[in-house]
Amino acid sequence: MLRQFKSREYLVARTLLFLISFFFALSGYWEVTRHPITYLKTIQMGYPPYFIVALGVAKICGAVVLLLPRFYRIKEWVFAGFTFDVVFAFVSGLATGYYVDAVKAVFAFVAILTCYYLFRKQHEAMRLDLAANAAKSLT
Repeated sequence: MLRQFKSREYLVARTLLFLISFFFALSGYWEVTRHPITYLKTIQMGYPPYFIVALGVAKICGAVVLLLPRFYRIKEWVFAGFTFDVVFAFVSGLATGYYVDAVKAVFAFVAILTCYYLFRKQHEAMRLDLAANAAKSLT
């Protein structure tokens, strides 16, 4: 079953995972370093400076965890955190008139959901493959 997953779906999952990690790490870096691209806009949205830096650190940590080979349970939390981030980015974008940011948040939301679905599918295939191998070794 795991071999069936290693096809186009595997390539799509890995590509999305890398892109999501890259963009959240970049966004986190910009927030930690107070880059004008994100920092000033986020201040204008009403978020306090300490929150922006903490959010940046969390994004960088989450991006690193997504790229690690194990830590499936922690990865689920990262997907949840990134989902909350883009949902709040969408709401904040609409509330403050940054409609382009709201549209970007929708695309990020779809990418995260797709990646999470493929992540769960791959994880389940690996789990079933390990269980089948364990059952064969007992007989």
